[in-house]
Amino acid sequence: MRFSVITIFPEFFQSPLSVGIVGRAIARGLVAVDLVDLRRYGKGPHRQVDDAPFGGGPGMIMMVEPLAAALDPLAHTHRILFTPAGRPLRQEMLDRWATVDHLTLVCGRYEGVDERVAEHLVDEEVSLGDFVLAGGEVAALAVIEGVARLIPGVVGNPDSILHESFRREEIEEPHYTRPAEFRGWKVPEVLLSGDHARIAAWRAEQRRRRTRERRPDLADGGGDGDRVTT
Repeated sequence: MRFSVITIFPEFFQSPLSVGIVGRAIARGLVAVDLVDLRRYGKGPHRQVDDAPFGGGPGMIMMVEPLAAALDPLAHTHRILFTPAGRPLRQEMLDRWATVDHLTLVCGRYEGVDERVAEHLVDEEVSLGDFVLAGGEVAALAVIEGVARLIPGVVGNPDSILHESFRREEIEEPHYTRPAEFRGWKVPEVLLSGDHARIAAWRAEQRRRRTRERRPDLADGGGDGDRVTT
């Protein structure tokens, strides 16, 4: 699995990509990440990648020319632009991308990206959620980790992926481990019973209850990912 990340801050990724599951996957050759410095494609002696918006307004806009130059060699890949106007990131999207050989992740910055990039140069627009960050780098890291852990061989126990939150439009049940009692806080008795049927029923009910309480949008069947962020 290969990721190409187009960014003006390639150094942003150095530490996160060297640790944990992703770091081990890269070291084992299961995942590769190419950091593409957009400044290499900038205009003029200062490698300019942004300019004032037509029509006026605050902030600066990322220019189409440098992004086109960076994206053209990656036209054979699946290209994702991170923007608040994109579809909210969901598990089903990560599952789908995990079947692709090569993903290109475009990290927006400043006030926004020239709309011609979204219209002609990428395949999808994605948002990390209903909030605004300084750029798409955090979102790119989230996608790299979310997709990488689905690649065969990356996670030690592949069965664990099958029982996570959002697999059935539900939040995962609560988990406990030793000690059975701490500061008077006890583990639910059913988990200590050894009765696997009771445990399975308890976990199923916990998933339903937690989903209703914490994510009613999922409980009501509203998890289709069609909502657009603002």
